Amino acid sequence: MTSFEPSVEDLVLVAGATGGVGQLVVGKLLEKGFKVRVLTRNAAKAKEMFNNRVEIAVGDIRQPNTLPAATQNVTYIICSTGTTAFPSSRWDFDEPPNLIEWATIFLNPKSSSAKAKNSPADIDAKGVSNLVTAAPLNLKRFVFVSSCGILRKDKFPFSILNGFGVLDAKQKGEEAIISSGLPYTIIRPGRLIDGPYTSYDLNTLLKAKTGGQSGVVLGTGDTLSGDASRIDVAAACVESIVNPTTSGKIFEIVNQGTRPPVIEWERLFSQIGSGD
Repeated sequence: MTSFEPSVEDLVLVAGATGGVGQLVVGKLLEKGFKVRVLTRNAAKAKEMFNNRVEIAVGDIRQPNTLPAATQNVTYIICSTGTTAFPSSRWDFDEPPNLIEWATIFLNPKSSSAKAKNSPADIDAKGVSNLVTAAPLNLKRFVFVSSCGILRKDKFPFSILNGFGVLDAKQKGEEAIISSGLPYTIIRPGRLIDGPYTSYDLNTLLKAKTGGQSGVVLGTGDTLSGDASRIDVAAACVESIVNPTTSGKIFEIVNQGTRPPVIEWERLFSQIGSGD
């Protein structure tokens, strides 16, 4: 099936729009002529970053009551939210853990005593589920940036990556999307490289090029490993919603081999078969 051009009615909500992948998603959507609404906790940051070319919805996927207004009348949702796989300042602790609490966290990574409010469980599991619940019933596509290793959590290096439950949380997010009945595309990138482009302006985002020389490889069944350019992951998100063949598909993306002059997304998508 061939790709299509966005209509004047198409409105894409990008969750995680000020993050590394999300910023690039917004830039690529604008290039293709989509109307874009960004879901953000920081309106001033988003306004400056995107140069008044997007709608801004102030909300938080951790707070369900903030989402219905943000999702109203949207045609597509691209969710690239996330946090660090290991405890960091981005976990947004209510107060800095003391030495005993840090020891508890590392000895029992999935303990609820961490006092974090921006952990993978909060964002990738509960938050994504909240966003799914708030999505319009007539949504054309929910695109979710997940992770390689979801089905290989018992194997190295994914067993290490999942030490604090990030893959468990991503999997719960995937399950919420799949069970919702909404049309979806789930993208599982390898280790993200290129960027992040945090605080870059829109003109820079529109000109972003992958620094690597590797081609794009897609796979199914959670078999691929390696690096994945944030720029290519963002492109895959946007190209997915203009290619009907990706509906109901789950695929991995990594960068391998020689990079061709042009990435032929339609050909790549045609090779991913029936999904996971």
